[in-house]
Amino acid sequence: MWNTLLVAFAVLAIEGAFAALPIPGDASRGAQIFKDYKCVACHSVDGEGGKSAPDLGKRTGRAYTPTSMASAMWNHVSAMWPAMEKAGISRPQLSPEQVADLFAFFAAGRYFDPPGDAGRGKTLWKQKGCAACHGLASGAASGVKAVKDWVVVLDPIALAQSMWNHSSEMTASMAQKKTVRPVLTSQDLADILVFLQNQPEARNLKGRFSPASAETGQTLFALKGCQKCHTGKNSLVDKVSGRSMTDFAAAMWNHGPKMGASLPELRSEEMRRLVGYLWSIQYFEPRGDAGRGKLVYERKLCASCHDSPQSGAPNLKAAAGSVSSFSIMAGLWQHGAGMLSRMAAKKQDWQRLTPSEVSDLIAFLNAAR
Repeated sequence: MWNTLLVAFAVLAIEGAFAALPIPGDASRGAQIFKDYKCVACHSVDGEGGKSAPDLGKRTGRAYTPTSMASAMWNHVSAMWPAMEKAGISRPQLSPEQVADLFAFFAAGRYFDPPGDAGRGKTLWKQKGCAACHGLASGAASGVKAVKDWVVVLDPIALAQSMWNHSSEMTASMAQKKTVRPVLTSQDLADILVFLQNQPEARNLKGRFSPASAETGQTLFALKGCQKCHTGKNSLVDKVSGRSMTDFAAAMWNHGPKMGASLPELRSEEMRRLVGYLWSIQYFEPRGDAGRGKLVYERKLCASCHDSPQSGAPNLKAAAGSVSSFSIMAGLWQHGAGMLSRMAAKKQDWQRLTPSEVSDLIAFLNAAR
């Protein structure tokens, strides 16, 4: 039910509209799209912009996934489009690449961050031994950067890189001090980050989120030795998915000691490419269930149009294997207004979708033949 393309569109064009993206775009390009397409007329980011719609820079505890963004956008358009028309704002035609850039922009703005507790983060900062070396305004230990000089506080990929690269050094330092290296859960790290992000020293830092090429990331995954262990039953491809970047950074920290002396250093661009590769295998995107997706497809009235040649809607199953959250959102912006009109003519309500239902629908559409 995601698109109401005109019959005149060829199947090839439909498949192109649904082309899956291996990485979630670039935050800087997303910021420009947010401005150029007048999103800022209604939405603000950290207080800058319109006030008639939610501030997208405020953490709300949403899941950090493209499916959560697709769900939020899908549920919002039936009210958003009339409001845009009333305000004289034209509805933009977004490509999957542009949607990916917007997702990266929202990610950099912390809109999708898991909820954290600054008070608990302050306690953990001391309990886990971070404060012994890392000062907020100045280094607590010789040669250690203060938090005010960190760029990683608002760049989750740089955070994962830093925690990985300094793992051996920090393990040796803790051993010398006869202290136990702490294990960090994703929630621990989320709480610590909220504490640090709210420090005066960190408030002027700008968020960033920009994975790189999935193809070169896959090559690096092999060259850096990751492939030697993460294969067979340890493969990351079919592992439980839907992890946040905070989950990833905590996992990188906890995994370091297991690597011993073979821990390979990762440059910034290398980590961004590895993250791009992990996005391409849906490490961060929750995998849905095709069986449940079939039920959603039927119960949410998708089948009433998309399985009927007379309706003028395309057969979505023609795009099997290439449907993604980004292509769904692009299709919504390109053709959803026609869908909304058709549903109104049939006196059908706009169907709301949860993030899990979006995941299940994607699984169903990709499995359909």
